[in-house]
Amino acid sequence: MAKPKLSVILITYNHEKYIRRALDSVLSQETDFPFEIVVGEDRSPDQTREIVKEYKKLYPDKIRLVHREKNTGRPTLNVYETTMACKGDYLAYLEGDDYWTDTKKLQKQVDFLEAHPEYIAVTHSHVMIDDNDNEITDPEILKISDLYKWSGEFTFDDYKHSKKWPGHYASVVSRNIYKNAKRDYTILYKAHDFVDDGVILLFLLMDGKIFRMDENMSVWRYVKKTGGSSWTSRAMKRNIAKEDCYMTQKLMEWLEKEIGLDDYAKYVAKRDFLTALSTFSASPNKDNWGFVKDMFKYNIKHVVMEDKKVSLIPYCVKCVKEKFVG
Repeated sequence: MAKPKLSVILITYNHEKYIRRALDSVLSQETDFPFEIVVGEDRSPDQTREIVKEYKKLYPDKIRLVHREKNTGRPTLNVYETTMACKGDYLAYLEGDDYWTDTKKLQKQVDFLEAHPEYIAVTHSHVMIDDNDNEITDPEILKISDLYKWSGEFTFDDYKHSKKWPGHYASVVSRNIYKNAKRDYTILYKAHDFVDDGVILLFLLMDGKIFRMDENMSVWRYVKKTGGSSWTSRAMKRNIAKEDCYMTQKLMEWLEKEIGLDDYAKYVAKRDFLTALSTFSASPNKDNWGFVKDMFKYNIKHVVMEDKKVSLIPYCVKCVKEKFVG
């Protein structure tokens, strides 16, 4: 096959029920340029690997496999390693339980980026479905999709202030920023073991704007059930608020080295410290006190106070007084 113009990053684990549809939706893409499918299969205990190998035999010049002899234990590491293996000038993202619904999707998005060099990536609308392929109509679940309800241009400032994202993971086509390797992108897996989409969008927005098309061209499978292997299902057992604070802290440390921090970082740093303090107040134990100290050491002492002298207990008292006295 000629050098691919675009690489599809297909991340899969325990997707035997869905992976065929995901692969078929990629293989059905009609483009005037060559593209490759780079599959990151993270040693699934089900039949996912065998299915992927079957497709590799059928399309040996189209599919490349990033296999592992044992599970990485970190889906974000799978994403990082698969991304680094890509050869294309453009990247498209897809997880093994999602799929694309428009055979012209890749062509439309690459055409847009070719015509608009001022944009680093382009996304589009999506439809949410459940475990059994039924379109989700529950308004409470659909509120989750509100995170991606954005039309037109999206910037780094929007990412910081709007509480929105420019597109769901399966909708993104971007320029391959990793070829130049001008940043340390290992933070993709060091910041969190599961969350990668928000970090990838951060990478892109640091280098340019993202445009969102008002076309439904992909399906997001949202599965939240006890014992499920999706991140949404696993999150039911995790303290997401605490994990978000630690992830944000790691990203701030990374951003400080890469581009520096602004006043908004001080707001975020204090906000997360107050989250830790509230967590400890609701459940005062050793682990939660450690959370408070971790948020204080970098967020408050370094980011907020700019390394001026400050003590933990007095600062906690000050925050409590501010909350209840004003």
